[in-house]
Amino acid sequence: MVLVLVMSPKKASIEFVFQYFNIDYSKGIHSKPYIFIIGLLMAQYTLSGYDASAHMTEETKSSDKNGPYGIISAVAISVVVGWAYLLGVTFAVTDISHVLDSNNDAHGYAIAQIFYDAFKNRYDSGTGGIICLGVVAVSLFFCGFCSVTSNSRMAYAFSRDGAMPFSDIWHRVNSWEVPINAVWLSAFIAFMMALTSLGSTVAFQAMVSIATVGLYIAYALPILLRVTLACKTFKAGPFHLGCLTLVIGWVSVFWVATITVLFSLPVEYPITKESLNYTPIAVGGVFVFVVGSWLANARLWFKGPVVNVEEHSGVFT
Repeated sequence: MVLVLVMSPKKASIEFVFQYFNIDYSKGIHSKPYIFIIGLLMAQYTLSGYDASAHMTEETKSSDKNGPYGIISAVAISVVVGWAYLLGVTFAVTDISHVLDSNNDAHGYAIAQIFYDAFKNRYDSGTGGIICLGVVAVSLFFCGFCSVTSNSRMAYAFSRDGAMPFSDIWHRVNSWEVPINAVWLSAFIAFMMALTSLGSTVAFQAMVSIATVGLYIAYALPILLRVTLACKTFKAGPFHLGCLTLVIGWVSVFWVATITVLFSLPVEYPITKESLNYTPIAVGGVFVFVVGSWLANARLWFKGPVVNVEEHSGVFT
């Protein structure tokens, strides 16, 4: 992104980057506070996914320390790199109407047009921008690879505990101790979900709308239990937050509750079946299904995670 910013012969002013609100192209929304609130969604999404370190702890040395360090470092790197990326993008935009025009070279795909214009305006050729966009595509591939890896480890853990249909299949590992069946299951489900975008963007958006809110609710539930039910009985590991545990825990819970409401608000007016924010429906549907399954069946046989370590004199082996 630094390269794109350097190549761009024209750069936006500091006032434009930090003070300007794009109301003219805001999908019928003209309230600046509202635009700011729903604009937090992408930043919040960028700071998700750090739980991958937790899912990989069984394959990590000294996981009781390195797992938390991985989570913290992922957040810190995302903040720094994400902030730099956003600054580069916004400083490279000088004409919003051109970037969003469906008749431009990128057919309205803003990021691609920004990359293309940066090189075309300087060298009269947008090839460099296309190459930079290819770098972004490669990074997205690795993000998808990380997601499949993380998801496969969750599928493996659930199946090992007997909490998934055909658990005996999904928790098998190969000679390299990789849950290969769970990996293929995760890749297949991701592929099938992506295929829906070819037939209906509404259906695809309904599935992916749960991503940010669903992830953060999953993050907040263990924290909520830690600061409430397990407040006095929880045994801290080698890595802990000390006297700030409860403060940070409650702040996290209230923040997730806040963004859950904010990110369920409409992002476009007037509201139609194409522009409807399906997050409340998707999250609510999953919640009803999970709670209903637990009450109707799972509570009768599921006894919790399978313990695969033994404790000797306070030390787990």
